[in-house]
Amino acid sequence: MIPEIGHLALILALAMALLLASLPLLGAARGDLRLMATARPLAAAQFGFLALAFLCLTLSFVHNDFSVQYVAENSNTRLPVWYRISAVWGGHEGSLLLWVSILGGWTLAVAALGGALPREMLARVLGVMGMISVGFILFTQLTSNPFDRLLPDFPLDGRDLNPLLQDIGLIVHPPMLYMGYVGFAVAFSFVVAALLAGRMDSVWARWSRPWTTAAWCFLTLGIALGSWWAYYELGWGGWWFWDPVENASFMPWLIGTALIHSLAATEKRGVFRAWTALLAIAAFSLSLLGTFLVRSGVLTSVHAFANDPSRGLFILALLAVITGGALLLLMLRAPLIRSEGLFQPVSRESVLLVNNLLLVGACGVVFVGTLFPLLVDVLKLGKISVGPPYFNVLFVPLSFALLAALGIGPLLRWKRHDGRLLLRQLAPWALFSVALGFGLTALLAEHFYFVVALALALVFWVLFSELRDVRDKLAHKRRPWAASLDLPRHYKGMLLAHLGVVVTVTGVAVTSAYSIERDVRMTVGETVRVGSYDYRLLRLRDFDGPNYRATEARIEVLDEGRPVTVLAPQKRLYIVQQTPMTEVAIEPGLTRDLYLALGDPLAADSWSVRIHYKPFVRWIWLGALLMALGGALTVGDPRYRLLRRSQRAGRATADEMADAVRI
Repeated sequence: MIPEIGHLALILALAMALLLASLPLLGAARGDLRLMATARPLAAAQFGFLALAFLCLTLSFVHNDFSVQYVAENSNTRLPVWYRISAVWGGHEGSLLLWVSILGGWTLAVAALGGALPREMLARVLGVMGMISVGFILFTQLTSNPFDRLLPDFPLDGRDLNPLLQDIGLIVHPPMLYMGYVGFAVAFSFVVAALLAGRMDSVWARWSRPWTTAAWCFLTLGIALGSWWAYYELGWGGWWFWDPVENASFMPWLIGTALIHSLAATEKRGVFRAWTALLAIAAFSLSLLGTFLVRSGVLTSVHAFANDPSRGLFILALLAVITGGALLLLMLRAPLIRSEGLFQPVSRESVLLVNNLLLVGACGVVFVGTLFPLLVDVLKLGKISVGPPYFNVLFVPLSFALLAALGIGPLLRWKRHDGRLLLRQLAPWALFSVALGFGLTALLAEHFYFVVALALALVFWVLFSELRDVRDKLAHKRRPWAASLDLPRHYKGMLLAHLGVVVTVTGVAVTSAYSIERDVRMTVGETVRVGSYDYRLLRLRDFDGPNYRATEARIEVLDEGRPVTVLAPQKRLYIVQQTPMTEVAIEPGLTRDLYLALGDPLAADSWSVRIHYKPFVRWIWLGALLMALGGALTVGDPRYRLLRRSQRAGRATADEMADAVRI
């Protein structure tokens, strides 16, 4: 009965989405307040039914209802209950239900927090989000129904969840990633709503900016969690492989980063309006492209869910309709989209434009490297693979150029800046940064790598630039350090996000160049040396887990004869699917990780072991966390709340509006 309730709730959610996609838009076109007023209750009803459907599917997993085909394919009675819950989104159908449920949640959030928006804009924004919901709920109903039954004959037990996904990473990574993917639908909807209204002023940029930043924060955390999960779960010691599905999430992140900066310029100065609108469309379109790649069957990956061409065609059609419709509308409204502000070549606007072009160029590199092999395969021209060498040659220089621009932007004024003054300001810091970056690499590193030295020089360049900007802002304060606490929240968020970038770049540069990896044979009682550490295999033991059998090695790590830790890597065999898995053991540290992965048995008391020394690898994820925290600070800036209160009261003064949008 519970699956039938869930299926009915999904049908009712589709009905609510159809009404949401029509009535508010019709009301906005006619100026009918009653029809526009239906938008918010319809958004709430749609989310309520989607949440009920998701709850019913979760209960089916918890209660081991193997008469539901999706449960039978992705669960098992041996599976611990927390993995049964996360198995809800461990396959195609359930992850798609999570996708549309999150879309319903974003729609409800806009309805609940958008009360200060003009009625017509709110109605149009929610109507566009309703249209997107219609497409994806239809996709779920027609091709991917998670409530299909296996009646009258159904198995007594399920096939079990993919052992790769039986991990805490699965519990948190996909929901966080989807929050980012789907969150860009809000920025997309604001742009389409503004185009429908024919009013491409700064209002849509002002209101979509915090929503876009929130989506970017979730996507940042989702990508970082995926990288962390691959690092400790897959046993190869890497954190990024340029896998096509990894790239599918990275592309909207790059465009989303460009969009955040472009929105700032559009909101503050009225420039880049058409460009900003195009970026908003591109960010959500690339999120849909990622959905297509994962679910079309064109990729073979641990990340991929489906292998059904009909599903891929459905998503491709959705992508064409959503993106094509938005681009057509943008072209039709092009005469209305004119930038108001003028600026000189040496100005903050110029650096933001360069920043955008570099980010879009980096996304283009990833786009071509990801899709070109697929295109060659589709055209029957053979099979080619595009790996890290391609991405490193093209992506790394663009990243360095982006860091160079990042160190200049905060010091520039809007409209115009004195170029000679800028050179006098920056020249000493540039020389000092180069000296520090190259000097530290030469003095402290065992081997000198030019790329690492250049990366560190750019890191210092950005840090000095941010510190100088803070100093200038506090120069006339009586108590500078106390006054620093009163800096605007959005400004502190920007500093924190930029700090996160340099922390991540430091981690990537150092761990890529100075990691040590060795595959060794270890016998009980034997000691091997890798890097500056000794590793001694103490013993081996076999034991049974809840749904697997495992062999565990106890390996003592010593530094110059002093015990550091004892690590316990495992080799598991999952009983139902007879799938072997490696469970790595890691000794984490702020400046290095010691990483062990158990290979295959070589004799009765001898195993192959993979040993990694990973310097500064945790800085990669620490930087991502700082970026997300910086974005969260910006979203919570009280100036946006001031704007909402003022507009809700109908008395926003020019000064209040300016204060609320200042960056």
